[in-house]
Amino acid sequence: MQKRILLAVAVVLFAGGIGYSQTKIDAGKLPAVAGKWTGTWGVYAPPALKPETTSAPKKDYTAQQKAMDCSVEALPDGKWQATFEGECGRPYKYTIKMQGRQVGDVVMFSGTADLGEMDGGVYDWIGRASGKDFVGFFTSRGYTGTFRLARP
Repeated sequence: MQKRILLAVAVVLFAGGIGYSQTKIDAGKLPAVAGKWTGTWGVYAPPALKPETTSAPKKDYTAQQKAMDCSVEALPDGKWQATFEGECGRPYKYTIKMQGRQVGDVVMFSGTADLGEMDGGVYDWIGRASGKDFVGFFTSRGYTGTFRLARP
């Protein structure tokens, strides 16, 4: 009997937490994330574990930051497609399909894409786009990094 009561309480708390954490908005109105974006991407460079008293403070962007443009479109099947273009020692252009879910006035993206052995192989990434900014984090076998885009 106690197990049933605890299970019922857990279900109510869990279900209530889901409803509380996501803002309800008009399901027919997607956030304005489709369109053109521009910004930078780069290798993630976390600060040192021990404070370095003799070195200058870290900048927001490392020397590896590169320019990137992106075009995002909503697909009919509820997924999204993004075309990323830029420079990584040579020009690149990738079109990637991704999962996206609306949470309030933003879209949370996630995906996996194989960019080929020459460009690091399989990448996993997550991102968040609002009408104003599109930020993300990527990782692969050999690279970890971030990108930050805004409207041109």
